[in-house]
Amino acid sequence: MGVFTYTLADITSPVAAPRLFQALAIDNHNFIPKVVPHLVKSVEFVEGDSTTVGCVKQINLPDEAPFKYVKNRVDEIDAGNLYLKYTCIEGDVFPETVEYVVYEDKYEPSEAGTRCKMVAHYHLKGDNVMKDDDLVKAKEGIQKIFKAVEDHLIANPRVYA
Repeated sequence: MGVFTYTLADITSPVAAPRLFQALAIDNHNFIPKVVPHLVKSVEFVEGDSTTVGCVKQINLPDEAPFKYVKNRVDEIDAGNLYLKYTCIEGDVFPETVEYVVYEDKYEPSEAGTRCKMVAHYHLKGDNVMKDDDLVKAKEGIQKIFKAVEDHLIANPRVYA
């Protein structure tokens, strides 16, 4: 099994890092379906009952989406350093070549507000390689969600303030 590492996002945002971290990492199960219901229908806890290490969340996609769900397990969360590591352990979003994906999200305060870096470590089946189309789709999806969350937080400065 090979591992392919890819930066899905390296974004600067005017929103403060703790607010973005709260929306995208800590309270994403409540916040994301409200902000982007056309991309995420709902989030359910399969194991555990909050965003703690070991909890597993199932992200349900809208009925009109080409995929139905994905399950993520929280591996590490460091609220003080605004860092989240989680593994996508199951879902019909995977191409046939992918066994699982480990994500690392880091939110760093900057003069502009935040620098957010999201890195994916694709654990591939056998000698497979990642297709450029799959990487582009993954990157576009992450950036759409990020932009929608950013726009919502800018329009609603009291949310997670």
